[in-house]
Amino acid sequence: MFANGGFTFPDGRARLIDVKAKPPAYAPDAEFPLMLNTGRVRDHWHTMTRTAKSPRLASHISEPFVEIHPEDAAHYGIEDATLATVKTRWGSLIARVTANEGQRPGTLFAPIHWNDQFASRARVGALVNPAVCPISGEPEFKHTPVRIEPFGAAWYGFALAARRLPMTRAERIDYWVAVPGQRFWRYELAGRESPEDASAWARRLLKIGERAIDWIEYRDDAAGVYRAAHVDGGALEACLFMAKAPSLPARTWLSSLFVQGGLEECDRTALLAGRPADPAADTGPQVCSCFGVGRNTIFEAIRAGSLKTPAAVGEALNAGTNCGSCVPEIKALLAEAARAK
Repeated sequence: MFANGGFTFPDGRARLIDVKAKPPAYAPDAEFPLMLNTGRVRDHWHTMTRTAKSPRLASHISEPFVEIHPEDAAHYGIEDATLATVKTRWGSLIARVTANEGQRPGTLFAPIHWNDQFASRARVGALVNPAVCPISGEPEFKHTPVRIEPFGAAWYGFALAARRLPMTRAERIDYWVAVPGQRFWRYELAGRESPEDASAWARRLLKIGERAIDWIEYRDDAAGVYRAAHVDGGALEACLFMAKAPSLPARTWLSSLFVQGGLEECDRTALLAGRPADPAADTGPQVCSCFGVGRNTIFEAIRAGSLKTPAAVGEALNAGTNCGSCVPEIKALLAEAARAK
């Protein structure tokens, strides 16, 4: 817009407008006692029209979340890593809870990026109050009165599949997030009612039906645990993990099985455990998007090499040496490793 060294007025000069600060249009009250702040996260842009096409970018923060101070979480009966419903006078969303002492008490933060193509109910724009700046037209994104309450999930789960799956309420899925991966799709799932027959439900969800296939499953009805996998021609086609609590296996190693093609015998044996027989094979959640370096890889390099600085980590793994946006996470891992000694 300003490539020619001027502004869009006949004389090329800017026009400065004297404005007076005003308080927010809507104040918190007894019904909506918290304040919602919205913004973006590191690797997504706007409503993911481009970044969602990049599995590498999508894998860093892959799920909509709401950040809350731990004291507020305890007050409202919200547990970390569970799901919560966030409501304003104008709309509501469902998101994963992140309890963080860095979040200001009395406030919530939610990112703007997820839309109806990638999540069941995570569109933050539906919650924001209608007040706008009378001069610029900018909405009041940073201050909307809000309340938060537990989602009340009867079960949590995730599915990985070599093809995209349709998500329907008919299958008792009240919450879903679709995450594009390399040669697969990942789905974070939850519901308020547990399926009566988990095996039949899983086959419907994964679009298998009653076909005779290589189907591996494990179930513990008393504990509410169910796990299943579909293998075709020695390659993983889909898998599903369910439990009453959100404590489920990590997704990174299971995701890698779609990229490698055929399963080794040790992979097939470990499949329903959700973790490899060799822990070193699990690189952990992605930290450095530029070079695809995972958390476990960085932490092990810090430990094994007695690394002390982000520069040392970068020299060993390249992590943090390109855009630099993952350096804060690398610093946090360095501090964690130092405490673990």
